[in-house]
Amino acid sequence: MKRRSFLKGTLATGAAAVAVNAGLLTPSTVLAEWNKAAFAAKKVDVAVKDLFGTTATAESGDIVLKAPEIAENGAVTPVTVDATKLNGVEAIAILADKNPTALVCVYNYSGPALGYVSTRIKMGETMNVVAIVKAGGKLYKAQQQVKVTIGGCGG
Repeated sequence: MKRRSFLKGTLATGAAAVAVNAGLLTPSTVLAEWNKAAFAAKKVDVAVKDLFGTTATAESGDIVLKAPEIAENGAVTPVTVDATKLNGVEAIAILADKNPTALVCVYNYSGPALGYVSTRIKMGETMNVVAIVKAGGKLYKAQQQVKVTIGGCGG
């Protein structure tokens, strides 16, 4: 081990120990909160209810959901949700209706952030990909069917 690496590691560990002892790094401030019930839900409606408190959604043409019609590999299916036409985007959730757990991911926004997400999701079979956008206190929805040729999370 080189001296410089050893000193950097020692200083970083010491600084972290001081922060923990001072109460600056507690699990509640370091670890993100997550909605266990929403991520464990098997159905889309149950996940949306657990996540947002209601299932009342409105179809919206202001949400552009881009996913391939045919995913060659369900393990890495690219999905993009563009909700920049909506004002006051608070959250974007991506769900896959036949996955073992319906909720794939949720992004929470604050302030003047633009509602745009690009990610890759895992899909086990052909199914609908659903995007739920919370903007201005209302829920908006867009969905698209994606055909999977090689399984991702199912096999």
